[in-house]
Amino acid sequence: MHLTFNSYYSLRFGTIPVDEIPPLALDAGAEVALLADINNSSGTIDFVKACHKTGIRPMAGIEFRDGNRLLYTGIAENNAGFKELNDLLSRSNIQGTPLPWPAPPFNHVVVVYPFGSRQVTEMAENEFSGVSAADINKLPMSDYRRYPGKFMIHAPFTFTGEKGYELHRYLRAIDNNILLSRLTPDMVAGGERMMTDLAGLKKLFGNFPELIRNTERITGRCSIDFDFRIIKNKKTFTGSMYDDRLLLEKLAADGLEYRYGKNNKTASARVRHELDIIDRLGFGAYFLITWDIIRYSMSRGFYHVGRGSGANSIVAYCLRITDVDPIELNLYFERFLNPKRSSPPDFDIDYSWKERDDVLDYIFKRYGREHTALLGATSTFKGKSILRELGKVMGLPKAELDRLIDEPDSPLNQDDITRHITAIGTRMTDFPNIRSIHAGGVLISEEPITCYTALDLPPKSMPVTQWDMYVAEDLRFEKLDILSQRGIGHIRDCVDIIKANRGVSIDIHQVEKFKQDPIVKQQLRSGETNGCFYIESPAMRGLLKKLRCDNYLSLVAASSIIRPGVARSGMMREYIRRFHNPGGFDYIHPVMKEQLSETYGVMVYQEDVLKICHHFAGLDLADADVLRRAMSGKYRSRVEFQKIIDKFFANCRNKGYSDEITNEVWRQIESFAGYSFSKAHSASFAVESYQSLFLKSYFPVEFMVAVINNFGGFYQSWVYFNEARRCGADIELPCINRSVYLSSLEGKTIYIGFVHITGLESNLAELLLRDRELNGIFTDLYDFIERVQPPMEQLILLIRIGALRFTGLGKQQLLWEAHMMSGKKQPEPAAALFKQPVRRFNLPALVHNPLEDAYDEIELIDFPVTMSYFDMLKTDFRGQIAACGLQHSVGQTVKMLGVLVTIKYVRTIKKEIMHFGTFLDHTGEFFDTVHFPDIARAYPFKGRGVYLLLGRVVEEFGFPSVEVTRMAKLPLMADPRYL
Repeated sequence: MHLTFNSYYSLRFGTIPVDEIPPLALDAGAEVALLADINNSSGTIDFVKACHKTGIRPMAGIEFRDGNRLLYTGIAENNAGFKELNDLLSRSNIQGTPLPWPAPPFNHVVVVYPFGSRQVTEMAENEFSGVSAADINKLPMSDYRRYPGKFMIHAPFTFTGEKGYELHRYLRAIDNNILLSRLTPDMVAGGERMMTDLAGLKKLFGNFPELIRNTERITGRCSIDFDFRIIKNKKTFTGSMYDDRLLLEKLAADGLEYRYGKNNKTASARVRHELDIIDRLGFGAYFLITWDIIRYSMSRGFYHVGRGSGANSIVAYCLRITDVDPIELNLYFERFLNPKRSSPPDFDIDYSWKERDDVLDYIFKRYGREHTALLGATSTFKGKSILRELGKVMGLPKAELDRLIDEPDSPLNQDDITRHITAIGTRMTDFPNIRSIHAGGVLISEEPITCYTALDLPPKSMPVTQWDMYVAEDLRFEKLDILSQRGIGHIRDCVDIIKANRGVSIDIHQVEKFKQDPIVKQQLRSGETNGCFYIESPAMRGLLKKLRCDNYLSLVAASSIIRPGVARSGMMREYIRRFHNPGGFDYIHPVMKEQLSETYGVMVYQEDVLKICHHFAGLDLADADVLRRAMSGKYRSRVEFQKIIDKFFANCRNKGYSDEITNEVWRQIESFAGYSFSKAHSASFAVESYQSLFLKSYFPVEFMVAVINNFGGFYQSWVYFNEARRCGADIELPCINRSVYLSSLEGKTIYIGFVHITGLESNLAELLLRDRELNGIFTDLYDFIERVQPPMEQLILLIRIGALRFTGLGKQQLLWEAHMMSGKKQPEPAAALFKQPVRRFNLPALVHNPLEDAYDEIELIDFPVTMSYFDMLKTDFRGQIAACGLQHSVGQTVKMLGVLVTIKYVRTIKKEIMHFGTFLDHTGEFFDTVHFPDIARAYPFKGRGVYLLLGRVVEEFGFPSVEVTRMAKLPLMADPRYL
């Protein structure tokens, strides 16, 4: 007879981790266990795997509930029954309809109703009344005596003891968002759901032997299993594997000529080698499906970037899935796909954030919604969020709750309540909390997806699996990552703006030409990269200058060594030092020289971790790849991870390495691997950076408008408007006759879009633009009010931001007239036959202070346009030097003025916080500052504004910055609107 369990995937209800269920069942004397979680099948695959390890036979089911009401439990007789259960739950989730009552007809499912909830005479052959320990005393008065064959034992276990029950109550309070003391009996499980052993369960029902026999019969006919060896993706693209191979060979040959010309023997040999591995491992359809998606998106004119480990493949390059030449970069295919690789590979394809949903829609329609799903993810209870949730249900006052979270070591937190919260929180850590969506994973399955999981339907209206990427990998699914990023959006938009503004067509895919362009090289070397994808942050601009980066390979390396792990380990600085003095260092070991001479003995890419683990420590490529993935957080078994670490050190000892060398190599691997990029990934990013650089070098104003309109760069919008002004643009405030919803360009003049006006409703902006397109520009205030009929508060916003300045009237007069007109009856929408003359008012001269405009602009669009922050200062002092003078002032103590752009907070080895600041001087140029912990504490930042900075100018590898010793935020002139 089986034992039934709810796992912790019964969200905010169950308390038992999935991998603990089979051992618990075994210890309880059972040979069969049923997992039936509430309204999901998230844990079933993990449960089956765990059962394989312990010898327990698994059964799968779903406990269907409507809120707190238990409807029925479905138990799959086999895999077909599991699919039926998933189909039922998926239909309800996707259609947004309640679960049916009673249960619908099934072919391979046993349905168990709560005792007494349905008449036995109405039940189908596969339906039973479930009896729990709480129902035993009711049996004699029930239909059991007349229909004993329609009853079975159904006693789900939700917790394993008193502590588990306590944890269950806390989870239920969190789920219902009420105080623990307000829980009602229908919100929590009863005591009968506490686990007992099989012998104890049978003893409870000892007076009802027919009940036990019925349950054993059902146990005997139900089981579930999955094949964890075969690939689950769609097996063919054309309908046969043979035809897939022929098509892939044809496409690769065509692409080979397109990419390399005719008779390139090196490329041709590599293509043949890769095709052989792809065919041998059965991944032909995977490549062809990815090619099909790229083909569709290119036919729509969408830009894409293929990146990640997939860029190691020359076949992917020939199929135009990626734009990275693996031969040029010496990328080896086995990093992406090798016979020993235990985890499936994936392609990462980036699209513009505006176009990604269109591509996903194509995938679902092309391959069918039954066979296609977005990949799910699971958010777990972690850290401070646990304490906040527990504190709320225990009724802690907000002040105490904040102190518990922000000051955990405070003596005031050392009481019984907070200790109890901490103890419960520790047990709840890593419990599943909410099902969510993977950033971009898509599965295309040979069998219907519901053979493996039920589906959710979140806001994107595309089905999502109820399990995550780790389960997908265990099942041997190869996901496609269809991602979005705004960098591609601004490249695409910039090309369109250049065409509209200058009549010039740009082929943005001429990356080889861009790499050799001298102006682009100079732009890169000087760090003039604001707005350029991935290379615009203060740290990256500084790195480019320190490396004097002016070529593709250097940029590829820079894109990886900027990652936190390299910087934190000290190897980024070491890389720069070795770059400037290539003969002034010693390799830690000859293997480092042999494998890493290109990067001066520094591990820069994920491939370098693989090389060193393989060639230095003697791990095979499969173990090395597991180690790399584990350090990136992509692992499920700490035991497996630790075994490989132990093997690393054991191999090093066997090779005779000193502990000093082994520990140093491991330190570098450990600090680096979790944050590193693959070389192919860095190369893909560098290609996109070159596209951005070319556009900024030759069409800087158009480029900045595109960046502004995509709202996704490193900086806030006002910084990009400043950059546009640096590039020669004139910035104009929104205008009802010239502006559109997004910012627009006329020649060199940028009109700020209506989207930037805080509080302006989008439907009014759309109405304004529609009327202007139909009836022409607005002639005056009255004409605008008559045609658009804006609400008064919206009209005031437009007047205050200067959007009606074309009338020649000041804001005060416009506001006065707007209020006078608002007292009149609004005109009918139908156009009058004759336009009525507008009554004009003679107003006395109204005082206007330009400072009012600046404060209006800060309030409504977040930054001043008609004057700068420096113009608003009480002082005329602009600093002893500007940013351009730093290079000539190294070693000197200077006073500088700058408007704060961004702050980077860094925790030192001593756990102190230091700051790195970025400022703009009065000429609009960037400069960078360093604030050591004592200075950061003494002179904290106080929000955006202009700061007076005193500090010493220092230089590192040709890049100057200011080590601040004192800092003060300077006062602006008083806001005249409130004087």
